[in-house]
Amino acid sequence: MLNIFRAKRKFQNLEWMQIDMHSHILPNLDDGAATLEDSLQLIERLNGLGIRKFFFTPHIFQGMYPNTPARIASAYESILNSRYADTLGGYAAEYMVDTYFDGLIQKGDPLATLPDNHVLIEMSYIQESSLIEKVIFDLQMNGYRPILAHPERYVFYHGNLKAVKRLRELGCLLQLNLLSLYGYYGPNERKAAKQLTEKGLVDLVGSDVHHMRHIKALEHWIGKEDLWPSFKQCNLQNQALFDMTHA
Repeated sequence: MLNIFRAKRKFQNLEWMQIDMHSHILPNLDDGAATLEDSLQLIERLNGLGIRKFFFTPHIFQGMYPNTPARIASAYESILNSRYADTLGGYAAEYMVDTYFDGLIQKGDPLATLPDNHVLIEMSYIQESSLIEKVIFDLQMNGYRPILAHPERYVFYHGNLKAVKRLRELGCLLQLNLLSLYGYYGPNERKAAKQLTEKGLVDLVGSDVHHMRHIKALEHWIGKEDLWPSFKQCNLQNQALFDMTHA
């Protein structure tokens, strides 16, 4: 009986996603991959799950991960000649919304961006940044297109869809983590993720992979559940925005 139900799945892996636009796979930059070999192993396993194109987004958080676009570019170059070169889409960063990032915007410093000037931003999980609306506005005024990473993980948005909708109405796209829907980060994050997908508020999806534990969790849960139906109310834009082969 179990085999019959599995046969009805539309997808057996992540082929529906194809493009991962949020990960911490570049080596020796943050709390993600530590070495080049770690990076290649993570790419290999995700590629085996159906991801065909990767965009890497290491943290830029001055108090903890003081990366720069130049340092990220150097790490990216270290994997360009690897056996997975044809899966590499590019690199950007996941910027912490704080006074340092606000200062970069005000000074006009070039930011590490995804295609078409998209900028991935994040906040502390426990306290909303007082700068969030200002940063969203200022990014757009400077020609950038903001994306808020994993809104389902911010405890101050749990049970407060109105606040999340507000950011989207201000022009900020919302990116959900795959593992949130599987409950990897906890039941509250899973509940919030389901609410966002059911209301059609998710624009993008990412793995947010840091290490092999994330990979093994994805492999385990993908074998049990196809997440594609969870996004039937959403207009996912991973391919529309980041598939450069059809640009």
